[in-house]
Amino acid sequence: MKYFAIAAACLGTIAHGAARPAVEYFPAPALQGRPAPFSSAVRVGDILYLSGQIGLGPDGKLPATFDGQAKQTMDNIGATLKAHGRGWGDVFKCTVMIADIKNWPAFNAIYVPYFPAGKLPARSAFGANGLALGAQLELECLAYAGKR
Repeated sequence: MKYFAIAAACLGTIAHGAARPAVEYFPAPALQGRPAPFSSAVRVGDILYLSGQIGLGPDGKLPATFDGQAKQTMDNIGATLKAHGRGWGDVFKCTVMIADIKNWPAFNAIYVPYFPAGKLPARSAFGANGLALGAQLELECLAYAGKR
């Protein structure tokens, strides 16, 4: 409920013409030797919007298995959260795109342990065709960024 109140307050402030919160853009690392065409995260007020992550490893390659990609995707999101002084307990919404929806139970088994007990975020999940770089999974999240 706390996060809903934060989002509603942020939207209410914008809708009523009060001062807009500052927007900060955090560049993503290069993708296959070229600048990424997106930010790794954008902070608007107290909300951190994380771009979708796929399971690219430090070597720039996708693991061969779904489970390997799912774990690496979660680790990549975790690294982005950590870079902004946040953790899994700050995440309040996720969107999951899975190339083969039959992998939904396998993803859940990997996903759930990353969160503090009893603090699973709201989430949507759907089958998706043609994820970036042939990935089997993409995950994007919203997190509480803390007060300024």
